[in-house]
Amino acid sequence: MTYPSPGTSGPPEPPIAAALAGMQERLDRLPTRLSHLRVFLSTYQRTTRAVGAAVERASFEDPDWVERWDVFFADLYLTALDAEIAGDGQVPRPWRLTFSASPALPPLRQVLLGINAHVNYDLPQALLAVISSEDFTDPVLMDRRRRDHERIDKVLAGRVAAEGDELTATGGATVLDRLLKPLNRLGSKRFLREARQKVWHNTIELQDARLAGPQEYAVRLAELELLSAAKIADLLRPGQVLLRLAVSGFGVSLPPPDLASSLREKR
Repeated sequence: MTYPSPGTSGPPEPPIAAALAGMQERLDRLPTRLSHLRVFLSTYQRTTRAVGAAVERASFEDPDWVERWDVFFADLYLTALDAEIAGDGQVPRPWRLTFSASPALPPLRQVLLGINAHVNYDLPQALLAVISSEDFTDPVLMDRRRRDHERIDKVLAGRVAAEGDELTATGGATVLDRLLKPLNRLGSKRFLREARQKVWHNTIELQDARLAGPQEYAVRLAELELLSAAKIADLLRPGQVLLRLAVSGFGVSLPPPDLASSLREKR
């Protein structure tokens, strides 16, 4: 995240604008060995800009909360990216596998790998960071938070066509992809909505673990990390991935704690 330097004059940069500037700074200094990560970073920058515009249009019930959430969410990705650039090894498994994927993968696959790590693994953590345990006891407030969470779908849905065009322009679409573009757009909107529903489920599961204590939370977060990492195999399978995801789903779901505990004991 970018902050004003000590002694500078003028108002501080708006939080989402600062996050966007941070993304541009990473784009400008991505080493050649990681140039294949540019496609997701550019896509995410454009999506974040669209969220910022929606905040300015007062498209959310609590735009200040959405802004704080979106900036924390972005920071999780940028922190993982910085660790990968530095080569310090402190990268969560879903991001580590994403960053180490073959540079020869089509841009669409690179974007989907990034979405998996960021939505399935990072997003529940970002929601918990801006929803306190006390907030979870207020059903009226939580309904408002959930509705704003769902409104992000409209922002993402509005980006599907444009991002598809961006991938086509970069050579990331085959002739068959172009022929199937209308179906791919519908499939993308469907699996993004499905993933967000599962994110809300996982956020509640992690909240229950947070109430149980740091050890239980660490265990459940590790389970989410494994589920998100395992999703990568499906994203790399050959075939029409967007249509397949529209049917099979994109999100991951934490099992109930009792079932998760039973599975751990059997290993």
